[in-house]
Amino acid sequence: MNNSANTRSTITRLLPWSSSDGKPCYLLTDDHGGGYLTRLADNIESVQLDMGNQLLGHAQELISDPKTGPVELRYLSARLTESLRDVLRVAESRGARLPVPGDGVALDNDEASP
Repeated sequence: MNNSANTRSTITRLLPWSSSDGKPCYLLTDDHGGGYLTRLADNIESVQLDMGNQLLGHAQELISDPKTGPVELRYLSARLTESLRDVLRVAESRGARLPVPGDGVALDNDEASP
């Protein structure tokens, strides 16, 4: 018996942090964005994206300064790598939660295929 009123869809969300052994963490929920962990993950993603943006500005300054030495550039590379890893995880998480066309989601006229 499949009654749509009693059926809840479960969302699997990649969280913006890893376990202590470096494995990805996931949240299984049916709250559609209202729970504590969902809000915490949203806030952490926002901080990660903002930090990446700030780091990018700092990187542009260091790269354009001819006095920047190899030690500073290696440190910058390490921080950029960490930030890129965070941003890619956010992109993967958000991309996985986008609605799939054809699953009851209407496409704009520009997106519809002939």
